[in-house]
Amino acid sequence: MDAIGMIGLGLMGGALAQRLRAPHGLRVVGYDPREECRARLAEIGGEPVQSVCEVFGSVKTVVFSLPDSNVVAAVVAEAGDSVRGATIIDTTTGEPNATAATGKALAAVDCDYLDATLSGTGPDARNGTLVVTAGGKAKVFERIDPVLRLFGERCFHVGPWGSGARIKLIINLVLGLNRVALAEGLALARRCGLEMEQTFNILRTGAAYSRAMDTKGQRMISGYFEPHAKLSQHLKDVRLILETGGEVGAALPFSTMHEEVLTELVERGFGECDNSAVILAFEGEQP
Repeated sequence: MDAIGMIGLGLMGGALAQRLRAPHGLRVVGYDPREECRARLAEIGGEPVQSVCEVFGSVKTVVFSLPDSNVVAAVVAEAGDSVRGATIIDTTTGEPNATAATGKALAAVDCDYLDATLSGTGPDARNGTLVVTAGGKAKVFERIDPVLRLFGERCFHVGPWGSGARIKLIINLVLGLNRVALAEGLALARRCGLEMEQTFNILRTGAAYSRAMDTKGQRMISGYFEPHAKLSQHLKDVRLILETGGEVGAALPFSTMHEEVLTELVERGFGECDNSAVILAFEGEQP
């Protein structure tokens, strides 16, 4: 396979396109409604086009990196019959039932579909160190596995359509709570007058360690919130987590509190910041 389509060229989609271009040198045909995103694709040697249908008209393996399930449904509707015979790798963190319905609808028009959710950041995507958790038909997963391994060596088939979305929400639940716990702890350390770098290094070397520290700790200490993953997107995920929990009767008290924290931060104007800006909930800072 020497050509792949990309629909959605934002923080993660743009990073995936970079990974496909270098080091793998694949032809990448991409679309995003934002002109600046298409321009960035051209800068790395990709081929920006002006519509969803042009992507499917050029290549038959297409990666989606979209904000939510509603956008996925709109893109599929716009593509119309051009999806016939294609394979869609949908990396969107979407609503599980909607994701399953999309897979079923696409199968009816001879289009293979995986909800191949990704765990990691934009830099992880560029480095090929994401974790891929895919829902869909096992035979499609096996066939498309070499493409998934361009993004990460750890790729798992986790069940039928919708399963990738469900496990991604569980991953994001645990990761998000690790992140907010780190933020609360660092904010308390600062209030106590402790030396922040030393405190952080002690946390990283002790039993309290989590991988959230590696990607978010220095950002929290320095107040550098240029986004790798937007806070508003994680709020969307937490709301999907609560919705999914409600459907199956799961008790999610910490996620309920997490939603309240993130909602307040978005209302204060931090939604476009990196999700490490959650520390501002405990420091009372204003934009």
